[in-house]
Amino acid sequence: MKVALIQPSLAWCDASENISRIERYIASAPTAELYVLPEMWSTGFVIEAQDVARTEQECEALAWMCRTARERDCAIAGSLVIREGEQFYNRMYFVTPEGVAARYDKYHLFRLGGETKRYTAGNKRVVIEWRGVRFLLQVCYDVRFPVFSRNRLVDRRAEYDVAIYVASWPTERLEVWQKLIVARAIENQAYVVAVNRTGTDAYCSYSGGSICVNGEGDIVADAADRTGITMADIDMIALGELRRRFPTLCDADEVLLQLNH
Repeated sequence: MKVALIQPSLAWCDASENISRIERYIASAPTAELYVLPEMWSTGFVIEAQDVARTEQECEALAWMCRTARERDCAIAGSLVIREGEQFYNRMYFVTPEGVAARYDKYHLFRLGGETKRYTAGNKRVVIEWRGVRFLLQVCYDVRFPVFSRNRLVDRRAEYDVAIYVASWPTERLEVWQKLIVARAIENQAYVVAVNRTGTDAYCSYSGGSICVNGEGDIVADAADRTGITMADIDMIALGELRRRFPTLCDADEVLLQLNH
Protein backbone atom coordinates (compact mmCIF):
# COMPACT_ATOMS: atom_id res chain seq x y z
CA MET A 1 0.00 0.00 0.00
CA LYS A 2 1.29 3.45 -0.96
CA VAL A 3 1.08 5.89 1.95
CA ALA A 4 1.67 9.64 1.78
CA LEU A 5 2.99 11.30 4.94
CA ILE A 6 1.85 14.93 4.68
CA GLN A 7 4.05 17.21 6.78
CA PRO A 8 2.72 20.77 6.48
CA SER A 9 3.54 24.14 7.93
CA LEU A 10 0.16 25.18 9.31
CA ALA A 11 -1.59 28.53 9.35
CA TRP A 12 -2.84 29.33 12.84
CA CYS A 13 -6.59 28.75 13.21
CA ASP A 14 -7.21 29.12 9.46
CA ALA A 15 -8.91 25.99 8.13
CA SER A 16 -9.43 27.31 4.61
CA GLU A 17 -5.75 28.19 4.19
CA ASN A 18 -4.62 24.86 5.60
CA ILE A 19 -6.94 22.96 3.27
CA SER A 20 -5.48 24.90 0.32
CA ARG A 21 -1.94 24.04 1.41
CA ILE A 22 -2.75 20.35 1.76
CA GLU A 23 -4.40 20.32 -1.65
CA ARG A 24 -1.24 21.76 -3.22
CA TYR A 25 0.93 19.12 -1.54
CA ILE A 26 -1.31 16.31 -2.77
CA ALA A 27 -1.43 17.69 -6.32
CA SER A 28 2.38 17.78 -6.50
CA ALA A 29 2.97 14.21 -5.28
CA PRO A 30 2.49 10.66 -6.59
CA THR A 31 -0.90 9.09 -6.03
CA ALA A 32 -1.34 7.24 -2.73
CA GLU A 33 -3.97 4.92 -1.28
CA LEU A 34 -3.67 6.52 2.15
CA TYR A 35 -2.85 10.14 3.05
CA VAL A 36 -1.96 10.89 6.68
CA LEU A 37 -2.21 14.41 8.11
CA PRO A 38 -0.94 15.72 11.49
CA GLU A 39 -2.82 16.33 14.71
CA MET A 40 -5.31 19.23 14.52
CA TRP A 41 -4.18 19.77 10.94
CA SER A 42 -6.79 22.39 10.06
CA THR A 43 -6.02 24.76 12.96
CA GLY A 44 -2.73 23.92 14.63
CA PHE A 45 -2.65 22.62 18.21
CA VAL A 46 -5.21 24.88 19.87
CA ILE A 47 -5.86 24.57 23.60
CA GLU A 48 -8.76 27.06 23.64
CA ALA A 49 -11.00 24.61 21.84
CA GLN A 50 -14.08 26.81 21.99
CA ASP A 51 -12.40 29.26 19.61
CA VAL A 52 -12.08 26.80 16.72
CA ALA A 53 -14.24 23.75 17.41
CA ARG A 54 -16.94 22.72 14.94
CA THR A 55 -19.57 20.03 14.99
CA GLU A 56 -19.09 17.24 12.48
CA GLN A 57 -21.95 18.65 10.42
CA GLU A 58 -20.39 22.12 10.10
CA CYS A 59 -16.70 21.14 9.95
CA GLU A 60 -15.20 22.38 6.69
CA ALA A 61 -12.07 20.27 7.10
CA LEU A 62 -13.99 17.03 7.65
CA ALA A 63 -16.15 17.74 4.61
CA TRP A 64 -12.96 18.25 2.59
CA MET A 65 -11.53 14.93 3.83
CA CYS A 66 -14.70 13.10 2.77
CA ARG A 67 -14.88 14.80 -0.61
CA THR A 68 -11.20 14.23 -1.40
CA ALA A 69 -11.28 10.58 -0.34
CA ARG A 70 -14.26 10.01 -2.62
CA GLU A 71 -12.77 11.85 -5.59
CA ARG A 72 -9.33 10.24 -5.29
CA ASP A 73 -10.54 6.78 -4.23
CA CYS A 74 -8.25 6.86 -1.21
CA ALA A 75 -8.29 7.01 2.58
CA ILE A 76 -7.33 10.11 4.60
CA ALA A 77 -6.45 10.16 8.30
CA GLY A 78 -5.88 13.11 10.63
CA SER A 79 -7.30 14.78 13.73
CA LEU A 80 -9.58 17.80 14.11
CA VAL A 81 -11.10 19.86 16.93
CA ILE A 82 -14.72 18.71 17.25
CA ARG A 83 -17.55 19.94 19.45
CA GLU A 84 -20.39 17.79 20.75
CA GLY A 85 -22.75 19.77 22.94
CA GLU A 86 -20.60 21.40 25.63
CA GLN A 87 -17.67 19.02 25.15
CA PHE A 88 -14.63 19.27 22.89
CA TYR A 89 -12.65 16.39 21.39
CA ASN A 90 -9.30 15.99 19.69
CA ARG A 91 -10.83 13.53 17.24
CA MET A 92 -8.92 11.50 14.69
CA TYR A 93 -10.79 10.46 11.57
CA PHE A 94 -10.10 7.66 9.12
CA VAL A 95 -12.08 8.59 6.02
CA THR A 96 -12.54 6.30 3.01
CA PRO A 97 -14.30 6.82 -0.36
CA GLU A 98 -17.50 5.70 1.34
CA GLY A 99 -17.28 8.35 4.07
CA VAL A 100 -16.13 8.35 7.71
CA ALA A 101 -15.00 4.81 8.47
CA ALA A 102 -13.70 5.37 12.00
CA ARG A 103 -13.44 7.98 14.73
CA TYR A 104 -10.91 7.94 17.55
CA ASP A 105 -11.00 10.47 20.39
CA LYS A 106 -7.53 11.04 21.82
CA TYR A 107 -7.25 9.01 25.03
CA HIS A 108 -4.03 10.39 26.52
CA LEU A 109 -4.57 14.15 26.65
CA PHE A 110 -1.41 16.23 27.05
CA ARG A 111 -1.72 17.48 30.62
CA LEU A 112 1.50 19.51 30.49
CA GLY A 113 0.12 21.59 27.61
CA GLY A 114 -3.28 22.18 29.22
CA GLU A 115 -5.22 19.81 26.95
CA THR A 116 -6.93 18.11 29.92
CA LYS A 117 -8.51 21.42 30.94
CA ARG A 118 -10.38 21.98 27.68
CA TYR A 119 -10.86 18.59 26.02
CA THR A 120 -12.72 15.42 26.89
CA ALA A 121 -10.67 12.24 26.62
CA GLY A 122 -11.78 9.27 24.57
CA ASN A 123 -12.72 5.99 26.23
CA LYS A 124 -11.72 3.30 23.74
CA ARG A 125 -9.03 2.07 21.40
CA VAL A 126 -9.91 2.01 17.70
CA VAL A 127 -8.74 -0.40 14.99
CA ILE A 128 -10.08 -0.07 11.45
CA GLU A 129 -9.57 -2.50 8.58
CA TRP A 130 -9.38 -1.10 5.07
CA ARG A 131 -8.32 -2.87 1.87
CA GLY A 132 -6.95 -5.82 3.80
CA VAL A 133 -4.81 -3.78 6.23
CA ARG A 134 -5.69 -3.21 9.88
CA PHE A 135 -4.88 0.24 11.28
CA LEU A 136 -4.60 1.31 14.92
CA LEU A 137 -5.50 4.99 15.32
CA GLN A 138 -3.40 7.00 17.81
CA VAL A 139 -2.72 10.69 18.50
CA CYS A 140 0.58 12.27 19.57
CA TYR A 141 0.99 11.78 23.36
CA ASP A 142 -0.45 8.24 23.03
CA VAL A 143 2.95 7.12 21.73
CA ARG A 144 4.41 7.38 25.25
CA PHE A 145 2.10 4.67 26.61
CA PRO A 146 3.04 1.24 25.21
CA VAL A 147 0.29 -0.75 26.94
CA PHE A 148 -2.34 1.27 25.10
CA SER A 149 -0.86 0.30 21.72
CA ARG A 150 -0.05 -3.33 22.60
CA ASN A 151 -0.63 -5.60 19.63
CA ARG A 152 -2.09 -9.06 20.20
CA LEU A 153 -3.34 -12.07 18.33
CA VAL A 154 -7.06 -12.18 17.63
CA ASP A 155 -8.22 -15.42 16.01
CA ARG A 156 -4.53 -16.18 15.28
CA ARG A 157 -4.07 -12.91 13.44
CA ALA A 158 -2.43 -9.72 14.66
CA GLU A 159 -5.02 -7.23 15.83
CA TYR A 160 -3.40 -4.54 13.67
CA ASP A 161 -0.73 -4.19 10.98
CA VAL A 162 -0.08 -0.44 11.01
CA ALA A 163 -0.21 2.03 13.88
CA ILE A 164 -0.86 5.60 12.76
CA TYR A 165 0.31 8.41 15.04
CA VAL A 166 -0.72 11.93 14.08
CA ALA A 167 1.05 14.61 16.08
CA SER A 168 1.96 18.18 16.90
CA TRP A 169 5.32 17.27 18.41
CA PRO A 170 7.65 20.19 19.27
CA THR A 171 11.23 20.56 18.12
CA GLU A 172 12.70 20.36 21.64
CA ARG A 173 11.51 16.76 22.09
CA LEU A 174 11.96 15.50 18.54
CA GLU A 175 14.70 12.98 19.39
CA VAL A 176 12.37 11.32 21.91
CA TRP A 177 9.64 11.14 19.25
CA GLN A 178 11.72 9.00 16.92
CA LYS A 179 12.90 6.66 19.68
CA LEU A 180 9.35 6.03 20.81
CA ILE A 181 8.10 5.36 17.29
CA VAL A 182 10.83 2.80 16.60
CA ALA A 183 10.10 1.09 19.93
CA ARG A 184 6.36 0.85 19.18
CA ALA A 185 7.11 -0.73 15.79
CA ILE A 186 9.51 -3.36 17.14
CA GLU A 187 7.49 -4.42 20.17
CA ASN A 188 4.26 -4.75 18.18
CA GLN A 189 5.71 -6.21 14.97
CA ALA A 190 3.81 -3.62 12.99
CA TYR A 191 4.48 -0.70 10.72
CA VAL A 192 4.25 2.70 12.37
CA VAL A 193 3.29 5.73 10.28
CA ALA A 194 4.00 8.83 12.37
CA VAL A 195 3.17 12.26 10.95
CA ASN A 196 4.15 15.59 12.49
CA ARG A 197 4.11 19.20 11.27
CA THR A 198 6.62 21.98 10.64
CA GLY A 199 6.51 25.74 11.29
CA THR A 200 5.72 27.71 14.43
CA ASP A 201 2.73 28.81 16.46
CA ALA A 202 2.13 30.90 19.56
CA TYR A 203 3.51 28.16 21.79
CA CYS A 204 6.50 26.48 20.12
CA SER A 205 8.23 25.43 16.91
CA TYR A 206 7.95 22.17 15.00
CA SER A 207 10.64 20.48 12.93
CA GLY A 208 8.75 17.63 11.32
CA GLY A 209 10.40 14.26 11.73
CA SER A 210 7.54 12.33 10.14
CA ILE A 211 8.65 8.75 9.54
CA CYS A 212 7.44 5.31 8.55
CA VAL A 213 9.06 2.40 10.42
CA ASN A 214 8.66 -1.30 9.61
CA GLY A 215 8.12 -4.12 12.08
CA GLU A 216 11.85 -4.68 12.51
CA GLY A 217 12.46 -1.05 13.47
CA ASP A 218 13.93 0.05 10.14
CA ILE A 219 13.03 3.55 8.98
CA VAL A 220 11.64 3.08 5.47
CA ALA A 221 10.62 6.71 4.88
CA ASP A 222 11.86 9.87 6.57
CA ALA A 223 10.53 13.37 5.90
CA ALA A 224 13.23 14.95 8.10
CA ASP A 225 12.41 18.68 8.35
CA ARG A 226 10.97 19.02 4.83
CA THR A 227 7.56 20.58 4.37
CA GLY A 228 5.38 18.61 1.96
CA ILE A 229 4.78 14.93 1.18
CA THR A 230 6.99 11.91 1.76
CA MET A 231 5.95 8.57 0.27
CA ALA A 232 6.16 5.19 2.01
CA ASP A 233 5.33 1.60 1.10
CA ILE A 234 3.49 -0.74 3.47
CA ASP A 235 4.68 -4.22 2.42
CA MET A 236 2.20 -6.68 3.88
CA ILE A 237 4.03 -9.67 2.43
CA ALA A 238 7.26 -8.69 4.18
CA LEU A 239 5.35 -8.02 7.42
CA GLY A 240 3.76 -11.46 7.27
CA GLU A 241 7.12 -13.09 6.66
CA LEU A 242 8.60 -11.30 9.68
CA ARG A 243 5.77 -12.52 11.90
CA ARG A 244 6.17 -16.10 10.68
CA ARG A 245 9.96 -16.07 10.96
CA PHE A 246 10.06 -14.49 14.40
CA PRO A 247 6.61 -14.95 15.99
CA THR A 248 6.95 -12.81 19.12
CA LEU A 249 3.25 -11.99 19.22
CA CYS A 250 2.60 -15.66 20.05
CA ASP A 251 4.56 -15.21 23.29
CA ALA A 252 3.28 -11.77 24.23
CA ASP A 253 2.03 -11.21 27.76
CA GLU A 254 -1.71 -11.15 28.22
CA VAL A 255 -2.52 -7.57 29.16
CA LEU A 256 -5.90 -6.47 30.47
CA LEU A 257 -6.35 -2.92 29.27
CA GLN A 258 -8.47 -1.13 31.84
CA LEU A 259 -9.31 2.31 30.52
CA ASN A 260 -9.62 4.99 33.17
CA HIS A 261 -11.97 7.42 31.43
